[in-house]
Amino acid sequence: MSHAHMLRRLFFLLLVVLLAGCEKAVPSSHFHASDVTGSYTQADFHLTDHNGKPRSLGDFKGKVVVLFFGYTHCPDVCPTKLADLAQTLRLLGKDAGRVQVLFVTLDPERDTREILAKFVPAFDPAFLGLYGDAGETADAAKNFLVEYRKHPAKNGYTLDHSTFSYVIDTQGRMRLLAGEREPPDWLAQDIRQLLASGR
Repeated sequence: MSHAHMLRRLFFLLLVVLLAGCEKAVPSSHFHASDVTGSYTQADFHLTDHNGKPRSLGDFKGKVVVLFFGYTHCPDVCPTKLADLAQTLRLLGKDAGRVQVLFVTLDPERDTREILAKFVPAFDPAFLGLYGDAGETADAAKNFLVEYRKHPAKNGYTLDHSTFSYVIDTQGRMRLLAGEREPPDWLAQDIRQLLASGR
């Protein structure tokens, strides 16, 4: 092999190595909330929204859904979470129209359609309140592994309940579990990732 041919070959190999090094690694997706993809395969509900329309998860396909279980008499966690979710939508700007926030009451005994219709949209007009009878409520809670219990109180009762937000992708699959204290901007970033992936 001539000296010139060897130099050309070394130059070619060096060029291949340099080009390979220039390729950008595809970043792996990183969510702030817990990625539960593949879990909660039973997650669905058959409830009625505060406008009187029967609803299930399939009605919202094409949007990212953020689902939260609570009740309107909740003294702190529920109104705080709904306020945080309203802030998340504000942070999303024009992408907010591709997101649906759903508030499922665990207290159908007191949370009538009329009460939900006043309470839930007060945080954001696009939010929907969902309710069912005791059996439908229990089924929805069971499907999302939500725990809730009544506790007697001076003015009736309170409810202890799970405080996660459930994030479902545009294909209707359960993807993320966000804790009670997840900041609105973190959730907005997670939702943007799901919207960008289209899955």
